[in-house]
Amino acid sequence: MTLKKNILALRQKKAIVEKGGGDKAIEKQVAMGKMTARDRILALLDAGSFHEYDLFVEHEERNFGMDGKELPGDGVITGTGTINGAPICIYAQDFTVMGGSLGLKHARKITKIMDHALKMKMPCIGINDSGGARIQEGIGALAGYGEIFYRNTMASGVIPQISVILGPCAGGAVYSPALTDFVFVVENISKMFITGPNVIETVLGEKISQEDLGGARVHAEITGNAHFYALSEMECLDQIKELISLIPHSNQFKAVKVEPKEPSFPKSIENIIPADPKQPYDVREVIYALADDSKFLEVQELWAPNIVIGFGRMNGDTVGFVANQPMYLAGVLDCDASDKAARFIRYCDAFNIPIITLEDMPGYLPGVDQEHAGVIRHGAKMLYAYSEATVAKVTVILRKAYGGGYIAMNSRHLGADFMFAWPGAEIAVMGPEGAANIIFRKEIMEAEDEDAMRQQKVQEYIEKFANPYVAASKGYIDAVIEPLETRELLLHALEVSKNKDDYRPAKKHGIPPF
Repeated sequence: MTLKKNILALRQKKAIVEKGGGDKAIEKQVAMGKMTARDRILALLDAGSFHEYDLFVEHEERNFGMDGKELPGDGVITGTGTINGAPICIYAQDFTVMGGSLGLKHARKITKIMDHALKMKMPCIGINDSGGARIQEGIGALAGYGEIFYRNTMASGVIPQISVILGPCAGGAVYSPALTDFVFVVENISKMFITGPNVIETVLGEKISQEDLGGARVHAEITGNAHFYALSEMECLDQIKELISLIPHSNQFKAVKVEPKEPSFPKSIENIIPADPKQPYDVREVIYALADDSKFLEVQELWAPNIVIGFGRMNGDTVGFVANQPMYLAGVLDCDASDKAARFIRYCDAFNIPIITLEDMPGYLPGVDQEHAGVIRHGAKMLYAYSEATVAKVTVILRKAYGGGYIAMNSRHLGADFMFAWPGAEIAVMGPEGAANIIFRKEIMEAEDEDAMRQQKVQEYIEKFANPYVAASKGYIDAVIEPLETRELLLHALEVSKNKDDYRPAKKHGIPPF
């Protein structure tokens, strides 16, 4: 056979395999409001950058009607490409091929590209759209999942791992996304659950829809399993592109520096926080007033909204923001907020991203529900994460910093490199009113006018303890600053911290309060 005929035969074979499950299956996929696996990859990557591998891999199962059954690409597309010029590894399960079910060869294609990503120090993106384990392959499918989970764990903290849920992801399949760094979901398309609605109805007698059990909104708002929520696949892909532009390609590098820009937020930082310390405000406005071009990519926006986390830039370099949100529960720490912040802190530390903490909170959320939910254990995760982190850590106390919350929000005592406080900051064991009621209980009860005495003692407590100057006098605060000085001092703190070298005792690893 001549070379031209060989090339023609190759092209014909590729064209057949690239069709996946065929025209009818593709039409069905589109009718469900979903893009095909190949179209998703091409829409995400830079034009012309995708190079596919293992296109002709085939399953080897011969039982249960699988002998001779053709599964193009064995139901998954793998390869490399670039996003905004940055090299990445990617795989996308093809639901048009036997429901994207995972068999051993399907899994081996995925683990091969994961190995490549780890070896070449590139981010790995997995697009999940699968009915789950291929029942016909039995333990082979289970072995495949296990090999994927193992690689997720080995790559953790070394390269960014991103999971995109663009269809069903059920049973054991959900654990791979759970092991990755960021999970993206899309309304009406993404479904994640351990046990499906049919099993729940059979075992428990309860009827529940897939959407209510594990839809996109559920995981973005209730479970916290998802980090980014979108209303369409294209919006989701744009979110991934933005994230990739902000994070390093591996733990051996820092995120790519871009041209610095001044904040463009129209409101002055001095006018964001109300004069009344009991009035809420949106802490994201403070971030907009500090970040380059006022751009901020929030992570887990809908879950545990009493704390805000996400990425921005300062002087062109990526930084991670952790901020209490007074708009929700007064910005207190609770079980979910502690988990949310701790995980983000550890991500930033693993990938050389400095952490800026903006503090305004009255402490941990009290109550029987929180105590029984393990707020002690969950709250300790933040203490551990901040203490363990060796990247540059800078804290600004905007308003309230009470009790254990003061310690937990990257205090000097947990290793903060720089601590700043605004002039109106209140730093104390508890709020002035509560403290005055305890300390001056006798004087208040014996006074002719209890309310007047209470207000007098509250003011006395504020003047003596609930201000930044007491902490500053002890060296716990490096400087009491004007709000307008905040960005300048943060830029300087980050600049002088670039060569930070923090000693840690030799050990295999610590034991966080998981």
